[in-house]
Amino acid sequence: MLDEPDDIHPLFHGAPKSTAFRKLRKRLVQAVREAIETYGMVRPGDRWLVCLSGGKDSYTLLAVLTELKWRGLLPVDLLACNLDQGQPGFPATVLPEFLTRMGVPHRIEYQDTYSVVTSKIAPGGTMCSLCSRLRRGNLYRIAREEGCSTVVLGHHRDDILETFFMNLFHGGRLASMPPKLVNEDGDLFLCRPLAFVPEADCDRFARGMNYPIIPCDLCGSQEGLQRAQVKKLLDEWESRSPGRRQVMFRALMNVRPSHLADPGIFDFLGLALGRPGTDHENARQLRLPD
Repeated sequence: MLDEPDDIHPLFHGAPKSTAFRKLRKRLVQAVREAIETYGMVRPGDRWLVCLSGGKDSYTLLAVLTELKWRGLLPVDLLACNLDQGQPGFPATVLPEFLTRMGVPHRIEYQDTYSVVTSKIAPGGTMCSLCSRLRRGNLYRIAREEGCSTVVLGHHRDDILETFFMNLFHGGRLASMPPKLVNEDGDLFLCRPLAFVPEADCDRFARGMNYPIIPCDLCGSQEGLQRAQVKKLLDEWESRSPGRRQVMFRALMNVRPSHLADPGIFDFLGLALGRPGTDHENARQLRLPD
């Protein structure tokens, strides 16, 4: 990667010169490229709506995708989009000024979903689910209006793991955020190119670049959320066994339906003696590398 001002996008001007930051930047680019290739996210010539909340994750997403496009490695058009949801005290000028200064094509949309959420959720109730649905509906609408085929979100590896355990503990199902899916109407892709990126890397990168991070004061300030509880649990596991998160994420990519208990995805009724079984082979494949 070149670091002369004329050879990089303005989003990377002023990047720290340390070896550690260069390695971090390289690691992020490689992880995003791997996710894009693994899940077939790119259709050359498409237009992507890159959702920008102003948090560390979405800044990292925008910067890495822009880096890939700048290097000719991402043959799509990028349109950054911020949905201003009308939260009291939201610094509405920060993102448009930042994106204009960086020369990033963008659209800023104002929709007062905050009032809708607070009018329908009882005091002390969890706002995340309704807020997310309203935000997603508006982003899909904007994508259609802008001719985008793909809505791109900044969920990272840790978000995906936390969602898995929330579904496991509270939803009674094995499910998470897929790196790529098609929306219910069947007309838009939804992609998460940060699927292989740890949250800590997003934090180090965005802070190292000194991007103007905007906190979420709507849901981020609520106490006792299930996601916060799961995050704390994963943090404790990681502190006792470094690398545990990565092992668990690999498990999401190494599913063995015959070793679960869902008759809807494996034909247990069709099992019969005298036919080759799968028990030994799957048991062997489930062993983790040293």
